[in-house]
Amino acid sequence: MKEKILALPLYAVLTTLVYADAIDVNGPMKFKPIATSAYEQTTTDPLILNSKPWVIPEGFTQSIVSDENTLNIYPDSNDWGDMNTTNETGKHAGRYFYRTHEVRPASGVPFSGGAISIIDLKTGKSEILAQRADWEALDGLVWTPWQSLLFAEETIQAQLPDSDVPQAQSGLLYEIKFAKDDPTTVAEISVRPQLGSLSHEGIEWDEEGNVYVIDEDRKGSIYKFVPATFGDLSRGQLYALRVKNSAKTGEAEWVPIDMNQAQISARVAAQAVNATPFCRPEDLERIGNTLYAALTCEDATDPANINGPGAILAVQLSKTPKVSYFVQPGINVAFETKPTGTVAGITGFKSPDNLAKGPDGKLWIVEDNENSDIWVALPDENGDGYSDGVYLFASLKDQQAEGTGIYFGKDPKTLYVNVQHSGTGNDKTMAITRKKDKSSTED
Repeated sequence: MKEKILALPLYAVLTTLVYADAIDVNGPMKFKPIATSAYEQTTTDPLILNSKPWVIPEGFTQSIVSDENTLNIYPDSNDWGDMNTTNETGKHAGRYFYRTHEVRPASGVPFSGGAISIIDLKTGKSEILAQRADWEALDGLVWTPWQSLLFAEETIQAQLPDSDVPQAQSGLLYEIKFAKDDPTTVAEISVRPQLGSLSHEGIEWDEEGNVYVIDEDRKGSIYKFVPATFGDLSRGQLYALRVKNSAKTGEAEWVPIDMNQAQISARVAAQAVNATPFCRPEDLERIGNTLYAALTCEDATDPANINGPGAILAVQLSKTPKVSYFVQPGINVAFETKPTGTVAGITGFKSPDNLAKGPDGKLWIVEDNENSDIWVALPDENGDGYSDGVYLFASLKDQQAEGTGIYFGKDPKTLYVNVQHSGTGNDKTMAITRKKDKSSTED
């Protein structure tokens, strides 16, 4: 798609990429893209924001799964519900929904420690699964193939050290193991410092049992942990991604870093081997043999700029990794221009944050932006490294809020998404579901 768009003048690019009225994005979540971000539908009305905060395509409904009326973990501070996952492969697949809560200690604000909550999608009950006084800014969360739950702290400078890893300067990654056949009862929680002391968010794994993590820093790197034994994260080697020739894209390699330094600051260890810096890597998502990373402030045209519009990076997980920009403003999606006064805004891509694998292999992306948008990126079928189309699925009417933690569970026609920092003070987890199409039995 790159070569086709570069042949068009800028105005044509913006019009073609955003106002794709004739295009239907097919699949279980088949939809006609909405035309614009929710600039004109922004509101502070709690009746709207506490029930239908998203602008969504025709043929979809939105409903609350859980909000602070059913579970308010931090009634005296800012409750941030963030990433999430469900039990994908176990006995209770699709029934339970897990969330981390990205709360940070602050002077004068009561702090009980970070928490993981669990929602029973069958009964609707929400409760705390685990909480600890020294956990801060919990964010990343993923279910492993060996049926444990990984979660991590997103903090650059740790304020509350873990007594088992007191030397760690940043956040740490933890692993929950459950009681046999019971994903609601915690049997053991272990810290996994070998996966680095970092400002963690995205966590992903591959079929060989390797685990990928990021450092959410404006010069952050992407890491790969290779365990000594499949399913055992207590021993192994941490590597950092280094693109060859000091570039940001092209052929790359995974470079081993010093494991003693990694448990103090993996950022320092990565810099020592000239690992490639990216601008605030946040979430990770693997689809097939490709690892995608949301780069919130990346500027694909100026590597020195740490205040760019953001991009989605793709890393081919082959013997010789190959790195490319999969979604890049100005190439396969428009730059965003905010509305000012009487001048209309241009809907575009800015500050991508969380990623999800769609039921048919498309990449779903939610922004950390005002107004927060949800985009869908088609696979790269022509082999140029770029998504063959990036389309707007939803936009948040709550300008102060941020969509986060997007996820597909067992139902291929339901997207889960959190709304945090809500202007109403009522953060929530929502389901956006495609209605049954009576006119067609096949999508």
